[in-house]
Amino acid sequence: MKNLNIKIIFQMMGFLLIFNGLFMLISAGVSYYYKDGATEGIFFAGIITIMAGLISRFTTKNFKKRINKQEGYIIVTLGWVFMSLSGSLPYLFSEAIPSFTNAFFETMSGYTTTGASILNDIESMPQGILFWRSTTHWIGGMGIIVLTIAVLPLLGIGGMQLFAAEAPGPSADKLHPRITDTAKRLYLIYLGLTVAEAVLLKLAGMSIFDAANHAMSTLSTGGFSTKNASVAFWNDKPIIHYIITIFMIIAGTNFVLTYFAFRGKLNNVFKDEEFRAYILNIIGISVIVALIIYFKADVSNLATETQLIDHPMVYGRLESAFRHAFFQVASVITTTGFVSADFTVWTHFLTILFFILMFFGASAGSTSGGIKFVRHIIMIKNGILEFKRSMHPSAIIPVWYNGKTVSQDIVFNIMAFVILYLIVFALGSLVFGLLGLDFITAIGGSASSLGNVGPAFGQLSPVNNYDSLPSLGKWWSAFLMLLGRLELFTVLILFTPYFWKTGKF
Repeated sequence: MKNLNIKIIFQMMGFLLIFNGLFMLISAGVSYYYKDGATEGIFFAGIITIMAGLISRFTTKNFKKRINKQEGYIIVTLGWVFMSLSGSLPYLFSEAIPSFTNAFFETMSGYTTTGASILNDIESMPQGILFWRSTTHWIGGMGIIVLTIAVLPLLGIGGMQLFAAEAPGPSADKLHPRITDTAKRLYLIYLGLTVAEAVLLKLAGMSIFDAANHAMSTLSTGGFSTKNASVAFWNDKPIIHYIITIFMIIAGTNFVLTYFAFRGKLNNVFKDEEFRAYILNIIGISVIVALIIYFKADVSNLATETQLIDHPMVYGRLESAFRHAFFQVASVITTTGFVSADFTVWTHFLTILFFILMFFGASAGSTSGGIKFVRHIIMIKNGILEFKRSMHPSAIIPVWYNGKTVSQDIVFNIMAFVILYLIVFALGSLVFGLLGLDFITAIGGSASSLGNVGPAFGQLSPVNNYDSLPSLGKWWSAFLMLLGRLELFTVLILFTPYFWKTGKF
């Protein structure tokens, strides 16, 4: 603790606040363009945030330009908290969300790309506020800290320690030896895909405002929509569903593989075990869901009577079943949380299936939450090998992944993560139950918050929202969102005595 570099922590908090404030000013510009009445509130929130950041920077000017692991973990966790606290100001100052608890919940849900909302009438919100809401998704999508380390050379600070703390999976593949160059390449891909989706959605029939907001929410696997009915608002435009589905799948793919795909190295993509498992699961589960919807579920809400009469081939039962199955499976697995229909009424079997999918997660190195496929793969492989080890206790039988052996340390780390994830899920459910939530709502809210999914079950189903939670429930849900987004260890390690007692971490 005595060697903790406090000044560099405040330097980084200051930089993040300035960064956050600048994006608020962009949202204020959007508000001014639409004359929505929220311009002044968003603008002053941005100015105050920038001023707070400047004060934090200037009062800690003489700092050692070195970050060790201990400071890296603190900066990552506090970064998300400070961003969420300051990010609540546009809601409060514009009075779009006058309650601090609700404003903080909405902001944390945005930055953690969970997509859970307390808003009962989204379409009545000022456009500037909706744009800010989607912006919090976009900022959080690839990680505030990863974006920060792209500009750390301006401060003369190396960012490897921060990248290790923020890395969204058990391994952080690099595109380039220098971590700052890696971050820049990742964000160029991120920005390019966001623009591409926005253009396609505009051409498919969305307004430019809706297209920009949904593109930011999709690439961040967030799920905030500008419509009360989410993407179900465009059920009469199947092409919009397909565009969003494809980009959700891209967003759930390891961005390193996406980079290789852009470079024409498709072999690197298709030989990746996690990518194959990810795609095959989406396709296979979507087929199962589509068949059950087609034969068992009520699909009358998936296409209107006029659409069925005028376009029987396009809006028929089979197409509707496949489209909504494909959309919802991709949405839940990638933890995006967009809704094209209420999947909780598609038979009890599918309700249980979608609950299980909340524990999948997409790929490591993507913007999604959840456990991630690579962990599931290694856990399953190690479990199978235990049968061989029981027959040959003296044999050394390693786990193989992508043609390489996985060290036992990584296997143990993954096992610890999964066990801890399930323990936190159980505790999360118990706390929700203690606060008065029924069984279905409690386990659904815990799984969804921890997995950064958004819609859940019971009182938190896709046709409802999180406004019904008691105040303590909203704070608990926000804490679970933070834990899930930073993959447990980054946050929980701060609560261990060892972390603070160690001089050099």
